[in-house]
Formats: sequence, structure tokens, C-alpha cells
Amino acid sequence: MCLATVYKENDDSVIFKNVSRINVDGNKLVLRDIMGDERVVEGTILMVDLANSIVKVKCD
Repeated sequence: MCLATVYKENDDSVIFKNVSRINVDGNKLVLRDIMGDERVVEGTILMVDLANSIVKVKCD
């Protein structure tokens, strides 16, 4: 299973850990973790590193 940590691009702060799914809805990202909790973030995905389980997001 590939779980990711999602970071803000500008300061590398953690937005959400153990993310198992990301849905894109326009400029909104719906992040879901392994427990089913969700967070909605306005922004765009800049980079996904599957080998290291990292997602970088540019937040609006």
C-alpha cells in the first residue's frame, strides 16, 4: 500500500499524513487518509514522489 504525506510547497509544512487517496475537483484537492478522514485544500499538485510517498501542493 502506498500512503503519502502531503506538504505545502512554500514552507514544507505537513498538511495531512497517511493519505491513501487524492481527488481533484477544480482547484480543490480532497485528501483522504487510511481511516477515512478527509480534508479539503484549495490548491494544485506540484509533484508526486511515489518512491518516497511525498506529495507537494501549492496552496492558494
